[in-house]
Amino acid sequence: MIEPDLTGQTALVTGSAKGVGRGLLLALADRGADAAVHYRTSDDAANEVADRAAKAGVQTTVVQGDVTEPEDVAGMFERVEADLGTVDILVNNVGAFAPCHWEDIDFATWNTVLETNINGTYLCSKAALGPMREQGYGRIVNVGYASSEKGLVNTKNFPYFAAKSGVLMFTRMLAADTQHDGITVNAVSPYVVENSDEFPAEAPRGRWATTDDVAQVMLFFLDPDSGYISGQNVEVDGGWLPETV
Repeated sequence: MIEPDLTGQTALVTGSAKGVGRGLLLALADRGADAAVHYRTSDDAANEVADRAAKAGVQTTVVQGDVTEPEDVAGMFERVEADLGTVDILVNNVGAFAPCHWEDIDFATWNTVLETNINGTYLCSKAALGPMREQGYGRIVNVGYASSEKGLVNTKNFPYFAAKSGVLMFTRMLAADTQHDGITVNAVSPYVVENSDEFPAEAPRGRWATTDDVAQVMLFFLDPDSGYISGQNVEVDGGWLPETV
């Protein structure tokens, strides 16, 4: 596992009370980053993660909010800055999905998938960028999906694929826009992670990705020595090749 020294940096991982976000947040805390645990409804789980992160000897805080609501996002960042200081590391992990045929999805569900993935990434990145630019340093990692580079066409969970393709485009646009600001913006895109809610019939290399597999790439991007690497996407998929259906 890559071991960058993140001591003195403040990290916010959206959706870090459970699942992949939890593992990514703890990986940052274990490498010295002060940790902001974000949740929308899972308050008990968020506090448990904060307690676990604190055992690494870092400062922690817990922030609640809906990443699709501008006022909530502003409040989240104000709370983190008050408790831990400027956000140096932002990991945009939140992103709903809807694994059913696109014609069977009601508009509210369709909108939730698009808003959490695209609008949430946009709003949180925008909130982080001002202070990052002022200090001349920042790291943003967006969590994508291992289909964006492969041209996957699938009528099941289509809004999720479309949203994650948008996240990747946003990643590259933001990387170009921040190239003179000491900020890098990259994406890590897993296929299926071991704590997912749904599993396809066959796993690449005989297993699903672990949170550590995803964190390996994230930590590389977040390393202070990776300052020339921006606008990139690494798929953590075991060599998966999707079929067009």
